[in-house]
Amino acid sequence: MLRKMADNEFDKVYSIIEKSFPADEYRPYEEQMELLKHPKYTVYVLPEDIGEGIRAFIAVWQFNSFAFIEHFAVDPKYRNNGLGSIILKEIRAMLSCFICLEVEPEDTDFAKRRIEFYKRNGFILNNYPYHQPPISKGKKEIPLMLMTFPKELTKPEFENIKNTLYKEVYRVL
Repeated sequence: MLRKMADNEFDKVYSIIEKSFPADEYRPYEEQMELLKHPKYTVYVLPEDIGEGIRAFIAVWQFNSFAFIEHFAVDPKYRNNGLGSIILKEIRAMLSCFICLEVEPEDTDFAKRRIEFYKRNGFILNNYPYHQPPISKGKKEIPLMLMTFPKELTKPEFENIKNTLYKEVYRVL
């Protein structure tokens, strides 16, 4: 079901990003498009059964010892159908490695529901202090938490992942 995004599908994916994430959690259009040239970054899409639309996407950074899911969203008109769980199962099989992603702290009902969704899909919430650095110029730092699959992080593993993300994804180290 999942496949690599075609270049002409970027606008559809970016539209889902804009509908699904707060402005401080994604890059401006040109910067997001520029990422497509990075060898460690891949966007996978779940196309519509009929037509040329995109039901969902998942953007992944592949590093030596783990994969990082930077963005994952289902188009609002396709939510609550179980697609998210299907996509996570498929991406876990495709990657066959340790996986991490960022979530908001459990401060709101929406954040709690998102964390519970990932827990139901085998991810574990790690309780180490973590902030997403500004993703782009003019964006704010965001307090987040890391969730991992298939196991909880040790402190050294957490530090390694955090440092890799800060260096490779956010370019602050």
